Amino acid sequence: MNNPVLACHGLAKSYIDGVSKIEVLRKMDLEVAASEMVAIVGASGSGKSTFLHLLGGLDQPTQGKVLLNNKNLHTLPEAEKCEMRNRYLGFVYQFHHLLPEFSALENTGMPLLIRGMEPAQIREKAAYLLEQVGLQQRMHHRLSQLSGGERQRVAIARALVADPLCVLADEPTGNLDPQNAERVLQLFFDLQKAHQTSVVMVTHDPNIAKRAQRVLRIEEGTLVCQK
Repeated sequence: MNNPVLACHGLAKSYIDGVSKIEVLRKMDLEVAASEMVAIVGASGSGKSTFLHLLGGLDQPTQGKVLLNNKNLHTLPEAEKCEMRNRYLGFVYQFHHLLPEFSALENTGMPLLIRGMEPAQIREKAAYLLEQVGLQQRMHHRLSQLSGGERQRVAIARALVADPLCVLADEPTGNLDPQNAERVLQLFFDLQKAHQTSVVMVTHDPNIAKRAQRVLRIEEGTLVCQK
């Protein structure tokens, strides 16, 4: 694969529990191409979320490396690592992790604010993304005024607002009822194609996973190709 946007090689994660060493992940290798959608599946407790956190630089591996835009994420100084995450990655979680004291517009524009963009540009870009997710009439509402599905759409807009190379999604519809989950998921897939953004998505649902271009299963701490 030529110049993957995100890759890991020999990635491992273990913990010490008392006198025992618990190996969660071992010898994980993955390369994600531009615009590719990859689904990660596995049994509960298999390490899916841990793997995603390692890919996103939110947790430190025991061994191995993560390459984001050809830079080893985990050898960078913390400030540069944060800058790389802000510039090249978007995140969507099962629980949206939005800030309740801010409006949908302000939450969406937060990655651009951290980047230091001009306020007028932030409002314009955030408003555009909220329009794409169908929330143009709700952009000035606070989270308490939005439904669960609307909040997750704000989270998707926030993940895409900075034009990341890759979005990491951890059970992005796991907290929604089936009808809202399907609407949000379809929107997510449509926007991923429109923005040509790569996606690595953790899911427990095989029906969601099969809609990705590639499906990988975590078994005994390693990645196994399923599709």
